[in-house]
Amino acid sequence: MGVRVLVIGSGGREHALLLGLSRDPSVTDLHVAPGNAGTAAIATTHAVDVASADAVVALAREIAADLVVIGPEVPLVLGVADALREAGFATFGPGAQAAQIEGSKAFAKDVMAAAGVRTARSEVVDNPARLDAALDRFGPTWVVKDDGLAAGKGVVVTTDRAAARSHAAECLEMGHPVLLESFLDGPEVSLFCLVDGETVVPLIPAQDHKRVGDNDAGPNTGGMGAYAPLPWLPDDVTRQIVDDVVKPVAAELVRRGTPFSGLLYAGLAIGKDGPAVVEFNCRFGDPETQAVLALLRSPLGQALNATATGTLADLPPLEWADGAAVVVVIAAENYPGKPRTGDVITGAGGEGVLHAGTALGSDGQVVSSGGRVLGVLGVGADLAEARVQAYERIDAIKLPGSHHRSDIGKAALDGEISI
Repeated sequence: MGVRVLVIGSGGREHALLLGLSRDPSVTDLHVAPGNAGTAAIATTHAVDVASADAVVALAREIAADLVVIGPEVPLVLGVADALREAGFATFGPGAQAAQIEGSKAFAKDVMAAAGVRTARSEVVDNPARLDAALDRFGPTWVVKDDGLAAGKGVVVTTDRAAARSHAAECLEMGHPVLLESFLDGPEVSLFCLVDGETVVPLIPAQDHKRVGDNDAGPNTGGMGAYAPLPWLPDDVTRQIVDDVVKPVAAELVRRGTPFSGLLYAGLAIGKDGPAVVEFNCRFGDPETQAVLALLRSPLGQALNATATGTLADLPPLEWADGAAVVVVIAAENYPGKPRTGDVITGAGGEGVLHAGTALGSDGQVVSSGGRVLGVLGVGADLAEARVQAYERIDAIKLPGSHHRSDIGKAALDGEISI
């Protein structure tokens, strides 16, 4: 009996999920809404407003989905997973209350405090009159976060007090509370875990590159590339993150009556005192997913379905390929500002090219439709080989005005990252 899967979302993460699902022999039918030009090649595309629970439930009914996988955070925070579960669909992704772990930084801090999890010292400012006094309590490196969802771009990390104040004032002007945090030292790690109540199954750790330019220059983005696994991170640190961070948070959400079901993403800084949480996300991260899933050997559909149906504890241990994977993001001109779109892309149909901000033009050509346009994957026996393959594949792709980082995974390869 084949499984029919509906994936919600339109980015590189969703393309990677669909590719992983297409390799699972139990999955016989793939659907995506709204998808992109790349996902159209492996799944049936449906135009739907992913933020509308009614529209998503209607589509799941129409195609008789056996499993619905929600990729992005917005529908999760808006309760689309709740509506699907109420309608009787096995759903991968947390309900609205558990999704607040990403939707509200203040909620996440409260959960971490209750669970005894190490994180940055923080203070919420919701009144401009209190901003200057609060800024004085932080620094010399300021971390200023928009409290709501900001697609990875609501954070400013700076040693310039005026820049910190300006970002905070801008958020407050929009009516958003601001979170000020102490700066956490040490290299960052993204650890994805399948979570079903108190059951936690970690994937392999990855590292994202957030800044737009080489050597971490320029503003933050949604992520310009990633690699996995991390040659500099000992296995016992991954176990420590699971035991000291993810499991206690999962248990605290159960204790509150809002158990987490889906993918819990812990972003951590590994400092001299051990791992400390930078942020939690309530879904697969983009672009780390593209690198991590490229190395998964176990059937992805089986793992997602076990999480969605509350049987994760019975899932056989996940198996991973040896070697490494690197994904490099090709971004549109002007990203992370307002990106130039509508340009024809050539060479985007090759092996290892994951589509993010793409669409099919009226003549069937692939055109750019977003800021992060493509993710180009390289897989090899080690990080050096994976990097070579990714950058060779990029050479075959043409997009006017586009830019990408040339140093994804390089600091790890050169032995420059250590705990």
